[in-house]
Amino acid sequence: MKKEIRTNEAPLPVAPYSQAVLVDNMLFISGQIGMDKESGKLVEGFEGQVKMIFRSIEAILSSAGFSKTDLVKLTVYLTEGVDFERFNKLYEEFVRDINIKPARSTIIVSALPKGALVEIDAIAVR
Repeated sequence: MKKEIRTNEAPLPVAPYSQAVLVDNMLFISGQIGMDKESGKLVEGFEGQVKMIFRSIEAILSSAGFSKTDLVKLTVYLTEGVDFERFNKLYEEFVRDINIKPARSTIIVSALPKGALVEIDAIAVR
């Protein structure tokens, strides 16, 4: 069974896609950028955007009955390779209380939607 997941606790999609799709016990979260859900604008700075993305991912997980401990895979897109270490410090904080850390890929790209500095998509399994 396939079901769209949508919550007002995270920014709504900026194009024709779902925030997440639930398929049986797997949740596929679309790429999230550091956008404020109220204003629809990017938050300031790299750290602010990363923290906003993590809040959005947690809100989407929660709305589907999942938690961040259910995360199994994240894909991270950075516009600047020099941000890799900064991201790792923020990520380490995010996954600190997860016993089995999710698998992760990090890809350096030339640009992201709305001029974002980072984008993250995720897969969770219950």
